[in-house]
Amino acid sequence: MNTHSAPLPGGTWNLGDRAVTRFGYGAMQLAGPGVMGPPADHDGALAVLRAAADLGITHIDTASAYGPQVTNRLIREALHPYPASLRIATKVGAVRDQHGGWPPARKPEELRRAVHENLDELGLDTLDVVNLRLGDAQGPRPGSLAEPLEALAELKEQGLIRHLGVSNATHEQVTEAQTVAPIVCVQNMYNLAHRQDDELIDDLAGKGIAYVPFFPLGGFTPLQSSALSAVATRLDASPMAIALAWLLRRSPNILLIPGTSSVAHLRENAAGAGLPLSDGDLAELDRIAP
Repeated sequence: MNTHSAPLPGGTWNLGDRAVTRFGYGAMQLAGPGVMGPPADHDGALAVLRAAADLGITHIDTASAYGPQVTNRLIREALHPYPASLRIATKVGAVRDQHGGWPPARKPEELRRAVHENLDELGLDTLDVVNLRLGDAQGPRPGSLAEPLEALAELKEQGLIRHLGVSNATHEQVTEAQTVAPIVCVQNMYNLAHRQDDELIDDLAGKGIAYVPFFPLGGFTPLQSSALSAVATRLDASPMAIALAWLLRRSPNILLIPGTSSVAHLRENAAGAGLPLSDGDLAELDRIAP
């Protein structure tokens, strides 16, 4: 039940055939250190997921590789049976090794296994969105995605997947993907300082396709910017709030999935994303990108 009185910032955008809140939630940080193992506070992790639902968030991002298997099972424990409005997006195409690495797993049989694992862990008969993760831990890598995406398209035809997307992809791979199967979203690294996808975002917006940026503050190497700090200080806000508010203003097809393991931080992120940024603020922030 949505107990939050104020609407979430950004309104909604269609993720395939359903509208979702542009302010969503990414579950990766609910796993243990290095996205490995269980959370230090199991009940606290469940509380964050339930708080997200109470805020009215209808887009949650996860992956079986988070933990591995940890965040999917937490989502099921916290929210199943799921609200009719909730859309859960997951990723396949990479697994975890014993050293915490993310080796690719994009052979058709590996993808089929991953889809069935996600279905079982989340307690679903059909996955709302499955993103094909490409590249590696260092970022996108060139190459055709036809074979793995065709394998996922077959599972979609079987009714196991409702919609497809791609993650960690080059612009060329996104273009190729649209010739293989309909895609509803692209999930790539994008933020104030990392803006290689500017042209792609605008292209996708014109086609009604969502763009889901991860690492809004740079991820494991947080963005250090005097301009960002100056705007945050002037508006009495956190750098994260400014980064999220900027993303919502950047394009209407951007869906946010900031992650946190704290209910307080979740609420702060939701409030901060709604900060009004002036044209002067935006101009100052736009100069951060090299």
